[in-house]
Amino acid sequence: MRCSIELVLRMRITEKGKMKKPNLKAKLDRVFSEYIRLRDTEGHTKNGFFKCVSCGQIKPYSQADCGHYIGRQHMATRYNEINCNAQCRFCNRFNEGLKGGYRQGLVQKYGEDKVLLLESSQRNTARISDFEYEEMIKYYKEKIKSLL
Repeated sequence: MRCSIELVLRMRITEKGKMKKPNLKAKLDRVFSEYIRLRDTEGHTKNGFFKCVSCGQIKPYSQADCGHYIGRQHMATRYNEINCNAQCRFCNRFNEGLKGGYRQGLVQKYGEDKVLLLESSQRNTARISDFEYEEMIKYYKEKIKSLL
């Protein structure tokens, strides 16, 4: 019985043809990540370069990750544009985000007050409805178009 419940929960499409939440979340993650990486890349192109928010190195767009200062498990800040910045793959994946350097980069970019506000909001709870996911996907697709 448990297997059939898990199978139902993992279904990609409902009977009405709409995506279920896990797929909407994954789609928003992809679109939001692309927006953040383009936003932080010189010239807003995939051929440009970005400065890693954590270590300060200049690298090509192809080596950019969408790094989160406060981890993605915190839904209240997961899609916060201040919390997410272009980060080199080494810092993001192998150096645990280089949090000290990340915080310094955030303070330089946004100011101490905004960073403190961001840090205070990490424990807030947030539930995102399917409708909100769909609207956020549309919103960030439009923002990507406006950058390109």
